[in-house]
Amino acid sequence: MKPPSPAADRPAAAVLAIAVLAAAAFLPPLAAETPEEKGYAVAARAERSDRGFGSSEVSLEMVLRNRAGKEARRSLTIRTLEVPDEDAGDVSLVVFNSPPDVAGTGLLSHAKILEPDDQWLYLPALKRVKRISSVNKSGPFVGSEFAFEDFTASELGKFTYRYLGEEPCGELRCDVVERLPRYQHSGYSRQRAWIDREVYQVRKVEFYDRKGALLKTLTLDDYRRYDGGFWRPHRLSMTNHVSGKSTELLYGDYAFDRGLGPADFSRAALERLR
Repeated sequence: MKPPSPAADRPAAAVLAIAVLAAAAFLPPLAAETPEEKGYAVAARAERSDRGFGSSEVSLEMVLRNRAGKEARRSLTIRTLEVPDEDAGDVSLVVFNSPPDVAGTGLLSHAKILEPDDQWLYLPALKRVKRISSVNKSGPFVGSEFAFEDFTASELGKFTYRYLGEEPCGELRCDVVERLPRYQHSGYSRQRAWIDREVYQVRKVEFYDRKGALLKTLTLDDYRRYDGGFWRPHRLSMTNHVSGKSTELLYGDYAFDRGLGPADFSRAALERLR
């Protein structure tokens, strides 16, 4: 018996193609990625690109400028302990070294997700530790344009997200993501973050006040890559569009795996600054 010729197969193939198309017409359409899903995915990629650093310590200079450009400078040290669980926040300790009027001031922060961050401030002039109220974290930190809530980790679960589009950011391309604070006492109604598509780092953030007006803009640059693949910005500039003031943070080199543990980020550790 001869095998069927290609011509003989054509009617059967046509019938099969029609049947496949007809079946496809009854299949539910593939779910498109929503702006909220894409925004979360971009933010999650950025957040998780930095996981695994353990602990870090860095010295930096804070430069405060008023509307007229007059400067005041302060030196400080920031220590950070990573908490691997994404449902919990990292912890940090900021200690001022100079000038004399703020030397010894310390801010201990235990970041939370939906609950208020735990923050304590040590004031050497009073020789006591003061707990920062959960509804007063939008106030300026030690006269800078950074609020208390800006000094806690921007954990992934603290916000809901929406993808806004793609834009150039300097020599790079950035995804622009809107993030809405889930914490009801945040000083911001929303934020817009520019995250680059090359190494997935935040390059700029706009902060909008509770009435929805642009309040501040943070730019992050001079990124450097450390062993382990960790990227860190070495210059942060926060500009207040209402007051005309700005604060710049100029970082030195980071040190990782300093042997820091939970005891170094306790209230007792803050009290030992005395």
